[in-house]
Amino acid sequence: MYVERASRLPGAVVWTNTPSRPGVGRVLPDGCMDLLWHDGRLMVAGPDTRAYLPGGVTGPWAGIRFYPGTAPALLGVPAHELRDRRVELTDLWPASQVRLLADRVNAAPDPASGLEELALRQAAGAGPPDPLLRQVVTALEAGRPVAATADELGLGARQLHRRSLSAFGYGPKTLARILRLRRALALARAGVPFAQTAAWAGYADQAHLAREVRELSGLPLGELLGRSG
Repeated sequence: MYVERASRLPGAVVWTNTPSRPGVGRVLPDGCMDLLWHDGRLMVAGPDTRAYLPGGVTGPWAGIRFYPGTAPALLGVPAHELRDRRVELTDLWPASQVRLLADRVNAAPDPASGLEELALRQAAGAGPPDPLLRQVVTALEAGRPVAATADELGLGARQLHRRSLSAFGYGPKTLARILRLRRALALARAGVPFAQTAAWAGYADQAHLAREVRELSGLPLGELLGRSG
């Protein structure tokens, strides 16, 4: 069962998940990166460009999902280096440091709260997030075109692309596609007909929506939601 709550770290989400059987729980792209705990170990989930399908690993998981663009400053690694990857935290930080951190998380009342405390300590040492990155996310979430977003923020197209690679793991056009998918899924899950979902989310038509959903999630929209359009 999957459960989430807002974190004390602004914009972040703390979650736990105990899959009912191996391999369930398709993870869709969302523009975010996660710090993970599983079986006493600490890991990082990089930004996805396609659905991630868990393997046969069972047992409880916990994680903290960072607001898009904020994790690289906390982890000390550009997001594009972790694109479509799950890595051990020891791949990024010294093993002795990670062992101490894992011991703290494992000694916490629950792993999720332990991860949250770890993230809060990292954030306190990293300084405030770059406000421009949040403005990029806000504009693209609202459906603003990439070129218009760059102009409004006073950035050239190449500069925005470079900063997006480091912060989000991919360029602004890919981030915009992923955020548009999230808008569409929220509408469809609320019962909005697929054709209306396509129009409101910013797709050319329902066929365009269907192509994007299949490409980013690996499933047709109706199958992904467990219903027909």
